[in-house]
Amino acid sequence: MKKNKPKYNQIIEAAVEVIAENGYHASQVSRIAKKAGVADGTIYLYFNNKEDILISVFEEKMGQFIEKIACGISKMNNAEEKLLKLIQMHFHQLSEDPHLAIVTQLELRQSNTDLRLKINQILKPYLTVIDDIIVEGTKENIFRDDLNVLLVRQMIFGTLDEIMTNWVMKEQKYNLAQEALQVQSFIINGLSVRE
Repeated sequence: MKKNKPKYNQIIEAAVEVIAENGYHASQVSRIAKKAGVADGTIYLYFNNKEDILISVFEEKMGQFIEKIACGISKMNNAEEKLLKLIQMHFHQLSEDPHLAIVTQLELRQSNTDLRLKINQILKPYLTVIDDIIVEGTKENIFRDDLNVLLVRQMIFGTLDEIMTNWVMKEQKYNLAQEALQVQSFIINGLSVRE
């Protein structure tokens, strides 16, 4: 399988860096190949075109991202702890890889409709993780029982996404990890069962 081959991974890593530094539209396949240390033609052994590279970057990186978050929250005891862990890991993983943060927060948004639909499919497992936390919080009587799960999911994901985008736009000048507890607190207060 191509995904287990070292050159495939080299190309993925190089693509993240090249796209982050030059923008998707200005990132030639030849530049990605050079950064990866492979011949231009080698790229086409693994990818059909530049769009395929971008989708594969997102698929690979988001797959790892989601897997780590799912593993991390599985160790937590309740929905409140799981939500905090999800927020912490979301911020930590992207802030640890600023090139990937630039690609996910800026470059993917400039893509065409077909590409955005593929990206939405890749995001579905992450949105399911958020849904599960919301449902669990309702069952545990931590969150209100009148919540519209899809709306709350959009609110949570949208909040994290906007904070990440702001961090990227401000050139990573502040520590995102310090924001996690306050973000979780705002979300929990909005979702909590009222006394």
